[in-house]
Amino acid sequence: MGAVEKALWFVESHFADDISLADVAAAAGVSRHHTVRAFAAATGMPVMRYVRGRRLSEAARALAAGAPDILAVALDAGYGSHEAFTRAFHDRFGMTPEAVRARRRLDGLALVEPAGIGGGPVMDLPPPGIEDGGPLLVAGLERRYDGEGRAGIPAQWQCFHPHAETLPGRVGPESFGVCRCADGDGLDYLAGVRVRDDRDVPADLVPVRIPAHRYAVFRLREHVSTIPQAWRAICLDWLPRSGYQVTDAPDFERYGEAFDPRRGTGGYEIWVPVRAGPP
Repeated sequence: MGAVEKALWFVESHFADDISLADVAAAAGVSRHHTVRAFAAATGMPVMRYVRGRRLSEAARALAAGAPDILAVALDAGYGSHEAFTRAFHDRFGMTPEAVRARRRLDGLALVEPAGIGGGPVMDLPPPGIEDGGPLLVAGLERRYDGEGRAGIPAQWQCFHPHAETLPGRVGPESFGVCRCADGDGLDYLAGVRVRDDRDVPADLVPVRIPAHRYAVFRLREHVSTIPQAWRAICLDWLPRSGYQVTDAPDFERYGEAFDPRRGTGGYEIWVPVRAGPP
């Protein structure tokens, strides 16, 4: 059983309890960063948003079945008050718990059902190189994404490119897409370039220091739009049989001189922080 399957089993077995991202990662036997990355790659949803969605969906079922005590349903869903539950329920479904109970049906509600690991065939990957890399200092434009919203990354790069041309202290022609785990609701993605010193970075950009690390480096010649498929293959296929564990550190994409940002061609690299051995 792979890490994502373990995480899903744990969540489905415990989502009514007070579980955290650290709990899910421990059950999956991988780092928190990799739990967020792999879960979103496999299911299309950040892990803790999935937990909340499953709680609220089961609460909606109970209400549609005529549960007499909304506060009891709220407590079973992990909410400490009627008000907090009503607010979260309305944010999720666009109607109040009372309305769902009164209408006695679930049609029109965006329920979160138990997830499977879908998404079609897994992409064929070239064998990675295992290399030591860093340290790196990268500065750029950073934004938050959940598992369903990464379609905004190309537009983020468009916004960053004018900064890259004039960024003080830029080092080398490469560009980097750095992914950091903020929490179980999503990932922070930085579109940037290497710089010599963070003191010269403009206030509207973010500097990120990446320590020296060992990486599995995947070098791909495909169009840049295949990055999500590549990550699915890394998380669901390569990693479970590799003998390596992903560590709790940023991963990044590297775009070399051959990369054409206007067409998305020229290939890219994915650098995954790893260590050998069991979790």
